[in-house]
Amino acid sequence: MPVSLQVAYPARDDTSFDYDYYLTTHMGLVAEHMGPHIQNTVVTKGLAGGPDTPPPFHAIATIVFADQNAMNAAMAAAGPVVADIPNFYNQAPQMLIGEVVG
Repeated sequence: MPVSLQVAYPARDDTSFDYDYYLTTHMGLVAEHMGPHIQNTVVTKGLAGGPDTPPPFHAIATIVFADQNAMNAAMAAAGPVVADIPNFYNQAPQMLIGEVVG
């Protein structure tokens, strides 16, 4: 059964996020270190949280794996990816691991 990892980067007054670095360098590290285990990846840039409402997140990355074993293997290889986070985001991201149901 497919599982997903969502990494959300909250947008608050005390946060900064470098989109160019994230998309070029960080996502390249994701592909290099975790890519063999990934089924699909989608990155969403936050534009709004509703009408006339700023986005609650700078970005959310959704990474889908074929199963829990594939995700475990990817996470075992993710050290350099996690270590890179301070290069584009100045806080700790939020994560959600879930079962893909739709």
